[in-house]
Amino acid sequence: MSLVPPATPTVARPTPAPARRAGLRATSLVLTLALAGSLAACSDAGNAAAPAPPATVPSAPAATDPTGSAAVGSLALGTKAPYAPFAEASSYQAVPEGFTPVLVEHVGRHGSRLLSSKKYDDLLAQLWDIADEADGLTALGRELGPDIDAITAVHEQIGYGSLSGRGATEHVEIAQRTHARLQPLFAAAAQTGQPVTITTSGVDRAVESGQSFVDGLLAAQPDLAAVVADTVVDADLLYFHDTDAAYLAYEDGDERLEEALDAIEEDDEISAVAAHVVAALFTPEFVDRIEAGEIDLVDRGKGETHLESVTDVAAYLYELYVIAPGMSAELDVDLSPYLSAADATVLASLSDAEDFYEKGPGFAGEDVTYRMADVLLDSFLTAVEGVRTGATTQAADFRFAHAEEIIPFAALLELPGSTEQVAEGTRFDYTTNPWRGAEVAPMSANIQWDVFRDDAGEVLVRMLYNERETAFAFDCTPVAEGSFFYTDTELTRCLAGARNG
Repeated sequence: MSLVPPATPTVARPTPAPARRAGLRATSLVLTLALAGSLAACSDAGNAAAPAPPATVPSAPAATDPTGSAAVGSLALGTKAPYAPFAEASSYQAVPEGFTPVLVEHVGRHGSRLLSSKKYDDLLAQLWDIADEADGLTALGRELGPDIDAITAVHEQIGYGSLSGRGATEHVEIAQRTHARLQPLFAAAAQTGQPVTITTSGVDRAVESGQSFVDGLLAAQPDLAAVVADTVVDADLLYFHDTDAAYLAYEDGDERLEEALDAIEEDDEISAVAAHVVAALFTPEFVDRIEAGEIDLVDRGKGETHLESVTDVAAYLYELYVIAPGMSAELDVDLSPYLSAADATVLASLSDAEDFYEKGPGFAGEDVTYRMADVLLDSFLTAVEGVRTGATTQAADFRFAHAEEIIPFAALLELPGSTEQVAEGTRFDYTTNPWRGAEVAPMSANIQWDVFRDDAGEVLVRMLYNERETAFAFDCTPVAEGSFFYTDTELTRCLAGARNG
């Protein structure tokens, strides 16, 4: 939807004079040792039971009534929330008698990462420098500059868009829980030579996530190394938001989308929170300069993003706030002094609304935001159907993509939280819609179908969504009331409309 201005030459940010850094708060960079320790711990776990996850994430409270609890804190991170499984393996229903696992179909989002590009940190750094020169910083505002510098330093050392240490660990642990759940499948694969396929979007953080996942599998069962196939890149399957013509037209120029996003940014509650956040950092005189339109900054990364309003300042600070927890292996930084849980929850509604309209359920009667995910559904179903016919010879398909694929796939499958659209002219709002980025597509979000077969050749499928057993939607009928198991033929029937559009 963005109109890209001419590229702005990259200019290095001047090193602040020592006097401007007097009394700055210390930050801690913890790099390879933290990651190595995490990976070692995962390796030692082997086939141990999955660790207990945090309490089930509840629906978010009304944006006007945040509680400041741990649950709200997670929800306030939106799609940048670090991953934890949504259920314990011990809670899963028993596999029907006589059935053994023969296949797992999986798609996962890349793990926790750094900022995707030099943008939000750079714009805030530019603004901070201007305010510092103009004596426009409050006491709290003076503390923000060093934290921005620390975040930028990690990015410059590791690389924008890179998988973080925490992100790598997320996938190691998902792989080990998958192995623990389906041990007979992997034992048989190693014995018979059935391949385990790895497919990615080709983007570095997705490739790195796939490798971390493989690391987890091999830590649990080293002899799988002989059957893990070379990684394959398939952008049409796992980066379809960048290849689907109808979606690109919607994203770049749909008037309904532009109007909806503009209305959200101008919402009174968001404007009030933005004003509150910015007033704590900058003097009234400097805030007046921003509100008067005197300041218009462009990032020195891609040169595509501007900072020109109070809402921009708060929204970009929120982007640093939500990325920081996923960087915990590299940097110990606390941004909560600048953004309370209440403020973050309101700003999360802005971020969630953008994702909802751009790649989630979207407008009532419209499927352009998620129809493109049918290629992924077809890939899953074709593999499942091939178990009965013998066409499927692999033991597992592990795919690694992005939020732009997980969110549409969840909407296409009508997974919990992704079932309600909004009428054109009606605002997405937490009080009336259950869609929450932290529940739908946190970092390392995943959808897995476990496939089982008995000696008679009958095939059953169970779906896990972020490792929680989840019923298939539409009119799909399980093998028994309340069961999470479905026959393969039933899924072919009930998902035909979603599969073919």
